[in-house]
Amino acid sequence: MSKISANGIEIEYETWGNASADPIVLVGGVGVQLTSWNESFVSALVDAGFFVIAYDNRDVGLSTKFSDWGPADIPAAFAQARAKEKVSAPYMLEDMADDAAELIKALGIEKAHILGSSNGGAIAQTLAYRRPDCVKTLISVMATSGRRGLPRPTEAAANWLSQPRNPAGTREGAMDEAIDTAKTIGSPAFPVDDKILRERAAGLFDRSFYPEGHGRHLLASLASGDSRVAHLSEIAAPTLVIHGREDPLVPLGCAEDVKNSIPGTEMIVIDGMGHDIPDEAVPIMVEAIVKNAKRAS
Repeated sequence: MSKISANGIEIEYETWGNASADPIVLVGGVGVQLTSWNESFVSALVDAGFFVIAYDNRDVGLSTKFSDWGPADIPAAFAQARAKEKVSAPYMLEDMADDAAELIKALGIEKAHILGSSNGGAIAQTLAYRRPDCVKTLISVMATSGRRGLPRPTEAAANWLSQPRNPAGTREGAMDEAIDTAKTIGSPAFPVDDKILRERAAGLFDRSFYPEGHGRHLLASLASGDSRVAHLSEIAAPTLVIHGREDPLVPLGCAEDVKNSIPGTEMIVIDGMGHDIPDEAVPIMVEAIVKNAKRAS
């Protein structure tokens, strides 16, 4: 892994594949570290001819932290958002999109395919209209447009989202939480063995346990609200939407609104997939991503 200065912060990133291959940047969601990406997915992208770049968003993993802001009051922020009141945050989704754009520039890449997952999809959408000069194609995975009035998460998923991450702050707690998370928002048709979930969670905890950043990522999303909706029609990059039919956190109707808001967007819906990227979905996803990449020519 490497660190680079971009957009006034330090960004931790990692690459896979041949640097002369077609670049694709993976943008993670709320509190997601670059090591969270499904290894099978990354390997399949490399095998398909991509130079894969993943990075830690600001305030997560090994990138610059914004600890001076202090912990986020998530219940209060959700209440403000529902009341259409201003939500204060140390940064916005636009800032996080600019991080990705400046990282691409700093790496000497002219344009890259941008794949954002969950809240990373919101960042990727923002990047595609805000900095189109660096976007070859857009792939929005299990993400919403942010439009008000769209289907809401299930009660269990909404409760999971608003709860603090691993409040005990222990390695064991992180492993237990990973299992609860998988049961709550994971793919019902493609469950992951508990042992694997615990091993992954332990590795992420050891690398960087930083729940404050997770909270401030949520603040950024809530503070940005539906501001990008008015700009989605401006996106000219060939766009692909990928979504799980059984996603309890971002219901399918949210992804359909992304498709309908960006001209020429194509969409695939994967049966049995929830709010994660299971190994079983990787071949379908990569085939669609390759097809979408060809539209950039």
